[in-house]
Formats: sequence, C-alpha cells, structure tokens
Amino acid sequence: MKNEPTLDQIEDYNGKESSKKRNTVRLVILFCIMVGIVYSIVKYNYSSQSEYIGTKENPGINIIKN
Repeated sequence: MKNEPTLDQIEDYNGKESSKKRNTVRLVILFCIMVGIVYSIVKYNYSSQSEYIGTKENPGINIIKN
C-alpha cells in the first residue's frame, strides 16, 4: 500500500501534464478523425448506388418518391 502514488503525485493528474503529452493526445485524436473522413469519402465514392436506394432483395433505405 505504501508504494502506490497518490493522485497529486501523478504528473498527468489535474491538468499538470506536459505540453508534449498534450500535443501527442491532440495529434492522435486528429489522426483518428482524418482516418474516419478518408474512410467515409472512399466508401461513398466507391459504393454502388443500390446500397443507398435498396433492391427488392435488400430494401435498404426507404425513399419516398413524389
């Protein structure tokens, strides 16, 4: 029990993290967002139209036609 640090002894607790660690976390989050955007663009551009409209076998999204 005596070897466990208290919250105040942890360097990342309560906003005391270094700017290098803060920037690393921001870069990881930004990278994940960018990968999601690229994936969405590729999926949208290379998918067939029937995935969005649906077919008799696979109804997909119901579109109301006027």
